[in-house]
This record gives sequence, C-alpha cells and structure tokens, in this order.
Amino acid sequence: MTARPEFYRFHNGEKAPLQFDDAEYASRLSGLRRIMSETGAEAAVLTSMHNVSYYSGFTYCSFGRPYALVVTQADCVTISAGIDAGQPWRRCYGDNITYTDWQRDNFWRAIRSVTGEGAAIGCESDHLTLMQREKLDSFLAPSRLVDLYDATMKQRMHKSVAEIELIRAGAAVADVGGYAIRDAIREGVREIDVAMAGRDAMELEIARRFPEAEYRDTWVWFQSGINTDGAHNPVTGRKLQRGDILSLNTFPMISGYYTALERTLFVGEVDAASLEYWQANVGAHELGISLLKPGASCAEVTHAINAFFEERDMLQYRTFGYGHSFGVLSHYYGREAGLELREDIDTVLEPGMVISMEPMLTIANGQPGAGGYREHDILVITEDGNENITGYPYGPGFNVVG
Repeated sequence: MTARPEFYRFHNGEKAPLQFDDAEYASRLSGLRRIMSETGAEAAVLTSMHNVSYYSGFTYCSFGRPYALVVTQADCVTISAGIDAGQPWRRCYGDNITYTDWQRDNFWRAIRSVTGEGAAIGCESDHLTLMQREKLDSFLAPSRLVDLYDATMKQRMHKSVAEIELIRAGAAVADVGGYAIRDAIREGVREIDVAMAGRDAMELEIARRFPEAEYRDTWVWFQSGINTDGAHNPVTGRKLQRGDILSLNTFPMISGYYTALERTLFVGEVDAASLEYWQANVGAHELGISLLKPGASCAEVTHAINAFFEERDMLQYRTFGYGHSFGVLSHYYGREAGLELREDIDTVLEPGMVISMEPMLTIANGQPGAGGYREHDILVITEDGNENITGYPYGPGFNVVG
C-alpha cells in the first residue's frame, strides 16, 4: 500500500507576481522578527487571515480548514490545505507546506516541522480558538506562549508607501462603483439590480488596473428606505420609490485590501426633515475630516464630533464609531481595533496611518426624516494634516437622483 504523507511541499509551477514586490514583504517580516526578538518569541504561528495575508501575500479561503504562517528568524512558511494544491505556493512570499487530511491534525504536524517542540511560540489571542490552543500545546509543547496580537496590529496600522498607493487605487475603484450606482438609480429598480451595476463596474476596473491579480470578494451594499437603518444591512429586492432615502456602499477588494465609499442619496426629491438630518451629518463629516491630523487622538476627535451633534440635539441618533483604519481587512476578517474613532481609543494619529471619517445618524421608522444617513471618505494622515483620497461627491447637491 502506498504511504500517504502527513504533509509535503507541492511547489507546482512558478511563483506568480504578488501585489507587492519582495522588498515590501521582507520589510514586513523584518518588523515582525524585531517584535519577536523584543518579546522573546522564537517562532510565530500566525493563524488569522489578515496576518497571513499581510506578511506573506497569501489570502487564504478557509472553508472550515485551518491555515497558518510560521515565521522564525530564518524561515517564512505558509501552511495550507491539500485542497488548494499549488496555488498557495504560487501566491505567497517564502516557502509553503501542504498538509493532508488523511489523518486528523496534520496541520499541526506540518507546523511542528518548522517550529520544533519546546520553543517560545508567538500566537494571536484574538484568533486562536480554545480547541486550537489545546492542539498547539499538545503538538508544539511550547516553553511559553507570547501574544502577538497587539504588536502585529500596531505594525499593520502604519502603512508603507506601497500600501498607500494600493489603498489609493482602491479608493478610485470605489468611486467608479459609486458613479455606476448613481447612473442605475431610478424609481422601480430593485436594490439588487443597482448593487450589481456597482459591483460589475468595480470588478472590471480592478481587472483593468491589476491584470495579474486574483479577483474575489468585491461587493456592494445598496439599501433603500427602512433598509438604510444599519450600516451593514444586506441587499434586498425592494423596489426604489420616489422620495426614498438611499445608502450607497461600494467595497472593492484588491489582494486582501479593503476600501470603501459610502454616501447618502435620495430618489428624485428630499423632504425638509430629511434634509436637516442629512446636512447635519455632512457638517459632522466635514468637521471630522478637519480634525484628522498628526497628534490628535481617536478619542479627542470622537468627543469633538459628539459635541457637534449634541449642540443640534442629534447625538442620540448616532449608532457606532466615526471611522476606522484601512489595510488588510474585509467584512469577514481583520480589524485594526486600535485605530477606530471611538471614545475608548486613545491612539494618537501619526503620518502614514489611513483612516475613514464616516459619521452616521439613524432616525427610527415613523419619525420625520426616518432612515440612515452616512458619508464616508478615506484619509491618509500626512505630516501636517490629511489627504482625502475619496473623489465621489457627498451631499444634496449631487446625490438627489433618479
């Protein structure tokens, strides 16, 4: 009977061009290895999609299987499932090991082949489940565990020049989707039809700009009427009616990097009560953009916008924070929680950070002006302020359409 391996190297084909050059990944790994040296971690076993993608360029599709990136001072190895064959090797920086599913836990045996047993192991407390923590202990027998969650998050919060250029391109793609959505809006059209117009336009634009990339996960949330009350409400088949409030949300995904455009619109006309809320939210948006500069803390910016709404007796309609970091993240993985515009975040803004400004007010159904109002721009923090890389216009002057 043929022996079946626990894991093996399936380096099928040549390395594909990654989104960034080798020097970018080498720089990121140098930063990680510096963190490991400072914390005493001899090997990092990173299991989150965002960190595997950030340090190796490989964005995995889990589908119920575990994946990892193992980094030592000498090695950088992605650990992938056999179902993916050679694609992880072609699309990663460094080495790759494929584990088989002929017996349970070959994933951890493959990791052990790189780390050995008894080492100080760095891991991510925000991603390692209780079950996988037990298996880590059993297979790697670590001398101790080092939590790398916070340090790696802080590294990701500071964008390189190459990352900022990719995010800038993503913002431009989001604008393309926004204009396609605006062109598709008219009475009687379903939310899903408008959303598909925006998604298709963005995917074509991504393929034009990045002909050697992999394409997946670009999407649109387009909401109307009562469906605008939440920022992440899914698309439905509701038909647009004259006077409807609309929420345009375009999300291009490029090599694991998420960008976004979000705008309030109305179909045909906007009533006086709605216009008052809309203009107030635009005012908060503009105030917030003016406050995003080096030296300002996330909490300070949040309190200033809170005061703006409180003066207008609208603070009670705010539903979440005013912005967040951009980079390797998506609606189902990743979050740089240390760079969110909330009262409990004291992070001080620094040049090279990328953050959104996105105030939102939600007025309950049945009240004058009912609906959700949200504007969203992406800002790159510069040496003396910020650069707004979102181009699609906001406000009533451009967004009463159909």
